Amino acid sequence: QVQLVESGGGLVQPGGSLRLSCAASGFTLNFYGVGWFRQAPGKGREGVSCISTSDGSTYYADSVKGRFTISRDNAKNTVYLQVNSLKPEDTAVYYCIRRRPSCGTRWYSTSSWPPNWGQGTQVTVSS
Repeated sequence: QVQLVESGGGLVQPGGSLRLSCAASGFTLNFYGVGWFRQAPGKGREGVSCISTSDGSTYYADSVKGRFTISRDNAKNTVYLQVNSLKPEDTAVYYCIRRRPSCGTRWYSTSSWPPNWGQGTQVTVSS
């Protein structure tokens, strides 16, 4: 089955860290843009980060620059989002999604991606 599966979320205290995983199955993550989005309760889905697997270009929302890092493990066919210095406002369901051939200039907009969202992984930042 061709799909992306998110994992790695959890409950963490402010200032803590998590590593979110986006594992691909049924296909290889070559020549794709892989984006991470999040949706907090009562809010719209917002772009957090994106990686273009063809050249490794990475992109971040201003709200997470310097705290989040996106990366790819070719051997595991997985994209990671390392989230550090977490704040309560980072609480959300985090989703990954793919599109060909790269992130594109409007990677941060859900309208730039095919409507093929997974279940996501919950991140809760609370003391």
